[in-house]
Amino acid sequence: MSTALFNLQGKVALVTGSTHGLGMAMAKGLGKAGATIVVNGNSSKKKVDDAVKIYEAEGIKAVGFQFDVTSELEVRQAVNDIYTKVGPIDILVNNAGIIKRTPLEEMEVADFKEVLDVDLVSPFIVSKQVVKSMIERKQGKIINICSMMSELGRNTVGAYAAAKGGLKMLTQNMATEWAKHNIQINGIGPGYFATSQTAPIRVDGHPFNDFIINRTPAAKWGDPDDLAGAAIFLASKASDFVNGHILYVDGGILATIGKPSNED
Repeated sequence: MSTALFNLQGKVALVTGSTHGLGMAMAKGLGKAGATIVVNGNSSKKKVDDAVKIYEAEGIKAVGFQFDVTSELEVRQAVNDIYTKVGPIDILVNNAGIIKRTPLEEMEVADFKEVLDVDLVSPFIVSKQVVKSMIERKQGKIINICSMMSELGRNTVGAYAAAKGGLKMLTQNMATEWAKHNIQINGIGPGYFATSQTAPIRVDGHPFNDFIINRTPAAKWGDPDDLAGAAIFLASKASDFVNGHILYVDGGILATIGKPSNED
């Protein structure tokens, strides 16, 4: 099979929440496949600028734009600026997200709504602005970052699970409406990955670390780089007839009911 199927040379990829973590890992994969990366973050311009330097140090062409993905006005202005300064967006990765770990009976309604705004409403807002040009050009790739919580519940993450479950269905409905324009809309559902955020619980003897190792058939946490291939596939010509699909990169967690604690 020709590697040209996975070549993203000349493509412009906007990856929201790409200043760190899994968003950066996926964006690096797209960049190393040839795409120009539009780096997005909302916390500070400095953080966005610092992230751009990280990409450039690895030979990736990157441009930074600070904007709030939950603000329709800011998104509209940013997308227009990207078109003017970089070019039309060929690939959109809706990665920005938050989680608040609170039992549902104790969670404030404002906190619940905030999680939904970032994790579910913002992919709609950004996609709505970006897809207009994709429809005009009759081509485009949209990748929504879902979660295993798109399929399963877990204690204290009710708002996150509600949002990610909704994002799965939003992905399928985007495909239902936009596939006829030669736009492919799919999702990636990451499992549990070794990041700076999970470092405190990824130590031998920690109950959650032991739970993940035992629960995952691959018997390990994922490396963020493990997401690059999935992102490249869904952003490239290799997936031109894949639509409304959620690709779970989870080491096999969703494939099994698990095993008894005393089983090897």
